[in-house]
Amino acid sequence: MSLSTHTTISGFLLPSIHSAPPFFTEQPNPTTQSIATEQWIRLILSYARHRKLFVLRVEDAETTDGDWEEILRNDRINRKVLPGHLSNFMKVMVERNLAGYEPPRQMRSVLVYWRLPEEWAEVLYDWVVSSGQLSTILTFYDITDPPIESPLTNIPIPLLRKAIAILGKTGRSQLIAIADGEGVRFLPRSK
Repeated sequence: MSLSTHTTISGFLLPSIHSAPPFFTEQPNPTTQSIATEQWIRLILSYARHRKLFVLRVEDAETTDGDWEEILRNDRINRKVLPGHLSNFMKVMVERNLAGYEPPRQMRSVLVYWRLPEEWAEVLYDWVVSSGQLSTILTFYDITDPPIESPLTNIPIPLLRKAIAILGKTGRSQLIAIADGEGVRFLPRSK
């Protein structure tokens, strides 16, 4: 089989390297493995953005019909990423702040930062401003499940907390205790 791009059922364009059998196995040469790891990380991040996926688990390497199957398997060449190999990609992503172990203190599941927490902070603040909710107290539910879908719909709470903390450091957000738990008030930019 020659190397060729392929469009998945979800409409994602897989790069031609995805049709190369060695791409799915750990390479003995460190330089070759480093290049393959870079390509896998780019592929994971772009696919996560395309599908709006936030969580990647080691188990996803063995799951059929899962969210990640389109990129972790290639049935056309009878190849799949093994769990240990995927775990290595996740480790490198965490080291580069492109993912974070979630829950913390384990190494089998990560939040994928297809947008960095700093970028999410700006998306969050822009959404609050554009929806006219400055100085309004919002619950996390208000943000993650708004009446009209937004770029923040379904954002995981740990990632939302990071974005809010970043805005807090610049004086643009303030966590507030409310009856049902926590809320956040977004403040105008200081002059």
